[in-house]
Amino acid sequence: MEIGNIVEYIDNQKIICAVVQEVKNKRLRLLTETNREVNISINRLSHQSDTRLKLTMGRSNIVESLKATVNRRKKLMTSIDIKELWSVLYPEEEWIDLVTMTEFCFPNKSTPDHESAIVRAFFENRTYFKFNCDSFYPNSEKQVERINNQAKDTKRKGKIIEEGSRWLADAIKSSNPTYSEDISEFVDIIKSYYLFGNESKTYSLGKSILSNVGVKGGDVIFDLLIKLGVWEENENLDIYRLGISKDFSDMTIKNSNEIIATYKKTNLDSSLRKDLTGLPVMTIDGQSTLDFDDAISIERDGQEYRIGIHISDVGDIIPKDSSLDMEARARASSIYMPDNKISMLPPELSEDICSLKKGEIRPAISVFAKLTPLAQVTDFGIIPSIIKVKRQLTYYDVNQNTEKDEEIKTLHTLALHFRKHRLAYGATQITLPEINVWFNEKNELSIKKVDRESPGRLLVSEMMILANWLMARFLSDNDTPAIFRSQPPPKERIIKDDKGSIFENWTQRKFLSRGVLGHKAGNHSGLGLNAYVTATSPIRKYFDLATQRQIRAILGLESPYSKHEMKNLIKVLGQPMLAVGRIQFQRHRYWILKYLERKIGQREEAIVLDKRRSNYMILLNEYMIECKIPVSTSGNLKPKDLIHVTIQHVSARNDVLSVYM
Repeated sequence: MEIGNIVEYIDNQKIICAVVQEVKNKRLRLLTETNREVNISINRLSHQSDTRLKLTMGRSNIVESLKATVNRRKKLMTSIDIKELWSVLYPEEEWIDLVTMTEFCFPNKSTPDHESAIVRAFFENRTYFKFNCDSFYPNSEKQVERINNQAKDTKRKGKIIEEGSRWLADAIKSSNPTYSEDISEFVDIIKSYYLFGNESKTYSLGKSILSNVGVKGGDVIFDLLIKLGVWEENENLDIYRLGISKDFSDMTIKNSNEIIATYKKTNLDSSLRKDLTGLPVMTIDGQSTLDFDDAISIERDGQEYRIGIHISDVGDIIPKDSSLDMEARARASSIYMPDNKISMLPPELSEDICSLKKGEIRPAISVFAKLTPLAQVTDFGIIPSIIKVKRQLTYYDVNQNTEKDEEIKTLHTLALHFRKHRLAYGATQITLPEINVWFNEKNELSIKKVDRESPGRLLVSEMMILANWLMARFLSDNDTPAIFRSQPPPKERIIKDDKGSIFENWTQRKFLSRGVLGHKAGNHSGLGLNAYVTATSPIRKYFDLATQRQIRAILGLESPYSKHEMKNLIKVLGQPMLAVGRIQFQRHRYWILKYLERKIGQREEAIVLDKRRSNYMILLNEYMIECKIPVSTSGNLKPKDLIHVTIQHVSARNDVLSVYM
């Protein structure tokens, strides 16, 4: 390499022509065709030649000479057909040096300009050959196809970004943008970007479109999607983020319709089922309940009582491993929200033939327990049955008639005694009010604090716990794997029996040990029971349906899941159940915050929960929702202190609640 040599190097995906002004320690000082002086390593050169320019000719003349050289080389490039070269050379599968490639393209004309033209041509078109400046290797047919597809995809994405940016800018400016099919791709891209951020499959497209328009805040996107009618003001975004489908697949609907068409009452005339249609069976549920999966009966048996807890035999209606069953398994549970319900089973089934509706004959799994007046279990049994509900009651009905209705009064008394037994065995009874959020007949948002210890709720809760305990014992006694629930003792006991303030009950929850799911029975400290399953809600929860099938197997109604299958079910259902819990919690919280948006400036009573580095955590009593207040503005507060705060700012969409003393 000598001073005056013409060389080329690559900078910002462009070949630059230059002349060497100085050589020092494998570094070159160059004057480029653009009249710039640069200092680069000799290793960066893409082409070098013996052609020399006289540096004494002056800087401007040198630059003009370099430009003329570039023009000659670019003109030579136009005669090179790289695709044709590839079609001849790719079967050889060999590296080809620059000199040989130049001879292929320019026979008997191998000058530095011709070599540079080769390098430039192959640099611009890298579809057909691997390229490292002085040698070339033909790509395979598959590689060429892949590169072409990538190029098409890059071009397509560039067009999407360009057109999407233009559309978004216009849509944001418009006071009344409209949605149409021709913008659906752009809408899907920004919607996905808003929902999933950098985890979006089209993140780079969304980021480029928004960046081009200068949009940074997510609220701009959300507001636009509302204007377009894509989302509503109170859209439940967690449904999309968690991949929860509101609708059932076509196969599931078809399977459901076939079951409805073929399931006859004659199916219930089985010698394996006991006819209990004459029994005074009642359901007790919330006022808006449409899927009734459990019912209760009570009879006097000498000095004792015969309690029946009758569970809809969903396993008799939904075939195991059918497409309907598999979709229910994927959903794991019905999802109950103040503004919507997403069923585990199609409503045509869950609210009809699977539901214990008043006056309808239904298959059931009946759990019978003999109880003393103090609710001690002296005997129990589980049988397949046929029942007919006589009374469909709400919690309100029960609360109003606890002292007037003898059956309800006795059931309530037995429920209280059964709870005392559980507490005596170490149960941890958390007693906190429930915040009921619903929409009235005028679609107005309403909130009410509900006593979970009302006669109706307590009665049903304890009867279901009784049934689940006895079913767990039944499964364990028959050495049948199921989805058993156990729980170690709490890390610390704050409340005794079922007594305690709101502060103590709220704090006790944080010291409860995590529950454990397993295929074998274990002690459940939280409930004070030696075994426990949940099998009283098979319409709503797949855990319960799977466990019910194991009971059906013991009763000779179907084949059981193996231990391996049961362990796999526990694993498979874990993730969707976490999603269900999260979406129910978040949606409930959203609507409470939405309600509080109307209460800015209102004073509320609160309990101090604990102190952190710069904040106190407090609980708004009326809404059972936590928030923070700064230590610097709150004085010297202590846990349990009752204070009054003023609601300062609320945003349900952004999950923000701020208050001040």
